[in-house]
Amino acid sequence: MMGTKIRTFSPLESLSLEELVPKDNFYRRLKATLDLSSVRELVRDFYASSARPSVDPQVFFRLQLVMFFEDIRSERQLMEVAADRLSIRWFLGYDLHEPLPDHSSLTRIRERYGLEIFRRFFERIVKLCVEAGLVWGKELYFDATKVEANASLDSMRSRSLVEHGLEEHLAAIFPEQEQPQEVANTLQTTAVGPTAQEEGQALSEANALRHRWIAGAGRQQREVLRWGYRRMADLRVSTTDPDASPMQHKN
Repeated sequence: MMGTKIRTFSPLESLSLEELVPKDNFYRRLKATLDLSSVRELVRDFYASSARPSVDPQVFFRLQLVMFFEDIRSERQLMEVAADRLSIRWFLGYDLHEPLPDHSSLTRIRERYGLEIFRRFFERIVKLCVEAGLVWGKELYFDATKVEANASLDSMRSRSLVEHGLEEHLAAIFPEQEQPQEVANTLQTTAVGPTAQEEGQALSEANALRHRWIAGAGRQQREVLRWGYRRMADLRVSTTDPDASPMQHKN
């Protein structure tokens, strides 16, 4: 016969949260390893000597660690997860019947402490890791992520146009073509003047005196190392970050 589950809940009178959390739980091991008693002295100046008791600073910083370990980005979501997880309740020291701190309280505490307190808390955690032998300074590991940068693909242009100038480039490949009105007016004043050779010499001298912004930023060496090999960076350049070079990336 097919069974039917009847939802009934009775009060937990003889069952403790201490018994519900497994002995090998991650937060049990974290609690046994990490001593956060020093944070009370760290933030003592932010509290009055007599007033309504606040959220325990140790609880606040334990919640910050939970936010990190659970990959949570908002305090509202953090408290929803904490209310649903027995191990996190145990880690914070809140029994089943105790109300957890409100997410708005965490926001106000974070804003009151400021960045400096978090920096000192982080340094304290690193010091504890060093004392525990987890950091010894002999090996370095780097992680990276891709973000939209100044040198994005939208800023890429032809290197020849950027480095040599658009007008000079067009004049070289279309010497007999009609020029824009403002350029044509300039050409009319020199049409019956110097010869083409003299014009070329004057143009070369004028270009030599111009400031090359890409050269001023530090041009890279672009010698071709193998016959027939061309790098993408030889053909394309970022107008916002000329030192950057495009590269192919899987997917």
